[in-house]
Amino acid sequence: MNRRGFFGIGIEHTKTHQNVGTLWRTAHLLGASFVFTVGRRYKQQATDTFKTTRHVPCWHFETLDQLRDHCPLGAPFVGIELDPTAEPIGTYEHPQQAVYLLGAEDHGLSNEARRRCHRLIVLPGDRSMNVAVAGSIVMFDRWQKRAGRIERAVAAE
Repeated sequence: MNRRGFFGIGIEHTKTHQNVGTLWRTAHLLGASFVFTVGRRYKQQATDTFKTTRHVPCWHFETLDQLRDHCPLGAPFVGIELDPTAEPIGTYEHPQQAVYLLGAEDHGLSNEARRRCHRLIVLPGDRSMNVAVAGSIVMFDRWQKRAGRIERAVAAE
């Protein structure tokens, strides 16, 4: 598949190291360029059989300001949140470059993080889901939609 563009994905104030590990492994499988945490640190898990640390970097930031200062130019922040103003993921068109930001498992994105996001997207359902699962759904949606666009472009040639 054409690898134009890039994306990173991370969690603000994650509660568990297991969720970061699961998100990181899925990020490796679905083509993320990097993962990150804001406010908490990840500890390597023995269950990381893919040796993800060798393939996808994980950055740790204390604050959203540090995240912003170290993110690639031109990559908008896309928040994943249960919010009445968020666009449903089914109709969302992922930008070529993106930094996806997930909130903590128990209370979602902070108000500050929501304000800093260029866009908010919402997943199906009316309840919060596990943060690693939510991130995995977003990455799969991005992968699937990009693969579909490439297939259509090849077919049109």
